[in-house]
Amino acid sequence: MDVFHGEGPALLVRAILALETEEECRAFLEDLMTGREIQDCSQRILVAHLLREKLVYSRIAEATGASSATISRVNRCCTYGAGGYRTVLDRLEEAEARSEEDTANV
Repeated sequence: MDVFHGEGPALLVRAILALETEEECRAFLEDLMTGREIQDCSQRILVAHLLREKLVYSRIAEATGASSATISRVNRCCTYGAGGYRTVLDRLEEAEARSEEDTANV
């Protein structure tokens, strides 16, 4: 099932791409999702980050409060998914490295 079929999903993708600042992103997410949905999505990206750091499930569960089912699902997406987690985490790491390099050059 293609969840991105139709006008609504296309509009959502364009809306996310139109955001320019962290403040805009926070405001949009707050308007779009419930607090619980934001927490769930935040937990998943943190789990993906910790999986990438090679932490074991028990440490990830302890650090995030995520269930083993959630950790397993995120791990499957990281391993066999569309590559979204990989893209985002790669870009975050690149941005952090540039920031550290800029700080060192000051």
